[in-house]
Amino acid sequence: MNFELQGNLIVKNDTQVISDRFKKREFVIEKKETSPNGYEFVDTIKFQLTQDKCDILDKFNIGQNINVGFNVKGNKWEKNGQVSYFVNLDAWKIEEASEAEAGDSTGNIPPPAPESIPPQENDDTSDLPF
Repeated sequence: MNFELQGNLIVKNDTQVISDRFKKREFVIEKKETSPNGYEFVDTIKFQLTQDKCDILDKFNIGQNINVGFNVKGNKWEKNGQVSYFVNLDAWKIEEASEAEAGDSTGNIPPPAPESIPPQENDDTSDLPF
């Protein structure tokens, strides 16, 4: 699955060489959203770039507003009878936010969020758990 998030670049780490066949580079964006009540919510989200993608972060600066294209990857890890699960956000594309808002070079523009549809008078939603 492909996802996209926009935020300000707040951490830009150096590339780490894990082995002769694997390298990664981590970075963090800060995403701010304001609720209809005026409350501000701030998320700090860590991504990783791997292999030949590590260099795409070079042209971006701390504080810059960027759009990140990424995949969610989950893995299972076992050692000494203990099982752990972890999730990585693997970035594969980074653009300046102004470029991303205009669409990419193929002309693809992200679809707008669907508008909520008010319930009809005949809708029986009283048994919904939320």
